[in-house]
Amino acid sequence: MKADDPKLRRIQPPTLKWHEKLYVLPIIQGLGVTARHIAGVAFRGTQVTMQYPEEQHFPSPNYRGVHRLNKDEQGRVKCVACMLCATACPAHCIDIVGATAPPSWPDREKYPESFVIDELRCIYCGMCEEACPVEAIELTGLYDITGLSREGMIFDKAKLLSVYDATRDAEPMRYTRPPAEDSGATRILPSLEA
Repeated sequence: MKADDPKLRRIQPPTLKWHEKLYVLPIIQGLGVTARHIAGVAFRGTQVTMQYPEEQHFPSPNYRGVHRLNKDEQGRVKCVACMLCATACPAHCIDIVGATAPPSWPDREKYPESFVIDELRCIYCGMCEEACPVEAIELTGLYDITGLSREGMIFDKAKLLSVYDATRDAEPMRYTRPPAEDSGATRILPSLEA
C-alpha cells in the first residue's frame, strides 16, 4: 500500500485536555495498587519474600526445570538417537552423537553414544520433550542447580541419567503408554490418526 493511496485513512491521536496532561488519575490509581500491597503485607501478614533455603519452594506441576534422560525397564537410556529433540530445540543447546545399538538390543537401531545439553543456553521451552517420540527426555521440577563454571552447567548423558535417578520417585514419568505389540511399529500422533 502506498502512502498516497486513497483507501489509506489517517487517524489523528486524540488531543488531551490540560487536566488529562497532568496524569493525576493514573498516578493515584498506581499509588492505590501500591497501598493495597503494603496493607496486605502489614496487616494481613501476606508473605512476599520466601526465605530460601530455609523455606523450600514447591513449583507448580507444569514447571519446567532441569532436563533428565529417562530409562526403560531394563535400565537402558530410552533415547533412540533420532535427533528430533535437537532439531526442535530453538536455542540449539542439544548435541547428540548416535551409534549403532548392540545386537542384544533388538528394539532399536541406534542409541545415543553422547547426549549433551547446555543448561545455560537452554530457554526451558519444552520443545525437546514435545518432539521426542519415545518420551526419553523430560523437564523436571528441579530448579536449584548451581555450577561453579560454565563447563559444570553442560549436562552430559551420565549427569542427565543421574537426574533421572534422583527424581524418578518424586516425579514419575509423565507419559507412560503400553508397549506396542509389534516392536517395529512406528508411533502415530493422536491428532493424525484417522
